[in-house]
Amino acid sequence: MTQSMRDSILMIEENSKKYIDQHIEVNRLFSLVDSQLEHFYNFQNKHVGKVRDIFILNDYVIIVTTDRQSAFNRIITSIPFKGQVLNMTSKWWFDATKHLVPNHLISCPHPNVTIAKKCKIFPIEFIMRGYLTGSTDTSIWTHYKNGERIYCGHTLPDGLIKNCKLESNLLTPTTKDDHDVPISKDEIISKGIMSEKDFQICSQYAHKLFEFGVEESAKKGLILVDTKYEFGKDKFGNILLVDEIQTPDSTRFWIKNSYQDRFSKNLEPENIDKDFFRKWFLNICDPYNDAIIPHPPPEIINELSRKYIILYEIITGKNFDFSISSNSDSIKSALKDFLRKNNINPLQIV
Repeated sequence: MTQSMRDSILMIEENSKKYIDQHIEVNRLFSLVDSQLEHFYNFQNKHVGKVRDIFILNDYVIIVTTDRQSAFNRIITSIPFKGQVLNMTSKWWFDATKHLVPNHLISCPHPNVTIAKKCKIFPIEFIMRGYLTGSTDTSIWTHYKNGERIYCGHTLPDGLIKNCKLESNLLTPTTKDDHDVPISKDEIISKGIMSEKDFQICSQYAHKLFEFGVEESAKKGLILVDTKYEFGKDKFGNILLVDEIQTPDSTRFWIKNSYQDRFSKNLEPENIDKDFFRKWFLNICDPYNDAIIPHPPPEIINELSRKYIILYEIITGKNFDFSISSNSDSIKSALKDFLRKNNINPLQIV
């Protein structure tokens, strides 16, 4: 990592401090929690995920990325501008990787909205890992420190240390359930979850995307530590990358310049992700089992919003645009205009 890269990150970090007073705090109570589109269009189906509201319209999927913040298998709060950051960061990566792996993206008519090709999603999350780390029940480090040496079909040697670089990038799939469970390639195929051919294609795609992401992140002064990809089949049987790609929600990033020094001193790496948000809860409660957990204070919410925006600016090289509202009226207007211009909505618009 060159000094200019480090200086660039520091400049973005310093410049973003003013965002809290100028933009984040004033929008904290106006985050997008519900897209409310089901009362506006004659959609055939709606699915509400942890973060995204997904609507089916013939051969298209309309994905509204909200500001909902989930962790520990529950919705915890909302984070200003989060939805826009996730959606536009994904768009940047989708555009940057389409020469490597085909994806579902058609257009983003609004910073919170993606219009995509409808696909049948494989019920597996393709987790790529370059380092032995993590704090969740499913993480590779949690399993390793508990004595397990076979993880998702990979044999790990004794003597590894938390946050060390793995000998090679590992694909460590999990199921897509209420509680994700690590699973091996052999189990996926033997249980009939995916065919061997489909799994092999998705595996190759995941490795290609991760290798590209690692190289591109290094150019920005970041280490892409681990991330998850999802894939599906379109109506022609083509396997496409879907959902999101290398966003702050799906990805762990560390600061490249300080990693080796901190690792040698047994210190946690500097990060630009939501790990601090998770650790705040883990330090004061049992968020996996407690029926009610505390609501995070404003400073935690504001800081997470700022970190989302910092990462967007580092990855894309663009200043974040605060001018476009995330309210449902703004989304409805942009979506209606796009659908009419592109003549892809044969159903009546209310």
